[in-house]
Amino acid sequence: MAKRDFYEILGVARDAGSGEIKKAYRKLAIKYHPDKNPGDKEAEEKFKEATEAYEVLRDSDSRARYDQFGHAGLSGASGGSSGFGGGFDISDALRAFMRDFGGGGGFGGFDEFFGGGRSSGRRRVRRGRDLQVNLKISLKEVAEGIKKKIKIKRMIVCLACKGSGAEEGSSKETCSTCGGAGEVKHASRSLFGQFINVSVCPACNGEGVMIKNRCAKCGGEGIVQGTRTVEVKIPPGVATGNYISLRGEGDAGPRNGPSGDLNIMIEELPDEVFERHGYDVLCNLPVAFSQLALGDSVEIPTLSGKAVIKIPEGTHSHKILRLKVKGIPVLNSRRCGDQLVRIIAWTPQNLTQKNKEYFKELDKSIKSKPPDCGKKIYSR
Repeated sequence: MAKRDFYEILGVARDAGSGEIKKAYRKLAIKYHPDKNPGDKEAEEKFKEATEAYEVLRDSDSRARYDQFGHAGLSGASGGSSGFGGGFDISDALRAFMRDFGGGGGFGGFDEFFGGGRSSGRRRVRRGRDLQVNLKISLKEVAEGIKKKIKIKRMIVCLACKGSGAEEGSSKETCSTCGGAGEVKHASRSLFGQFINVSVCPACNGEGVMIKNRCAKCGGEGIVQGTRTVEVKIPPGVATGNYISLRGEGDAGPRNGPSGDLNIMIEELPDEVFERHGYDVLCNLPVAFSQLALGDSVEIPTLSGKAVIKIPEGTHSHKILRLKVKGIPVLNSRRCGDQLVRIIAWTPQNLTQKNKEYFKELDKSIKSKPPDCGKKIYSR
């Protein structure tokens, strides 16, 4: 298959200047770059084709040979067009692309090329640190939800310099190391060609400016140690390990940078009455032998107050009774868990002689006896 004309590929006239050729290639490279078209073989071929055309026409010697002899004039050529006659693959195209767009070959930085990330000339803004505090709450607070006020130590904006980091009246100067870009570029060569590494400017910390006279109170950072009281709303149904994030309530950012976040970590305290099992709660209810045998109605505690539970006649010890929707609300839902009541037979202590005689008489009068060991007597 015959190769297309390089001028036709770039969409420029044969007498186009170098600037026009660069501009035409930039447009095509933006459209067909593999990073913007992952897995698209057709786009990859067009990117490779456009880059090969650009590589030939950007160099005056190879362009002159191409203008006189066409594609045949590039076979076995040296210099800027070396190897084109033997096949120009995607690796060649990407290396050529990185040579110019990774290090300012007249088009701007790589990130500017793709419209995002850190580009040349863009000031780096430092964000404040995220903070974390543990908040201990009771089981009752878990069930009901609650608002809590928390006093935290954090970095706040320095009032002396209003966060600028500079003494009043002091000016800021463009960083001489990076020229105000906030980043520095280092060129290196390898077997694959030239690569450009971009890193944060160590002199200005990526801000692009240097403070002539630093604020004496904050040392030029624009932030000082302080305290703040924040209010947090805890929804019903949270558990240990859940957290609530408050945007912008962390440390203030250096030199008027954005604040970090405050993460409230929930820690549920043990309860004296209830055990938590998911969204259900369990409590033990000690009752007398007579209540188990005859049945009874007993008042018991709940997370929201008190309730009356009916013990059926002939209830065995350790039987579990259920109170519907008396447990913990399901987080972010209208549903609610249950309260489980475990019946525990209470054995009286320090019996009098008369009490013992009553029990002996009762034991003789009862015809039924306990089952043999190993037989199931409890129902769930």
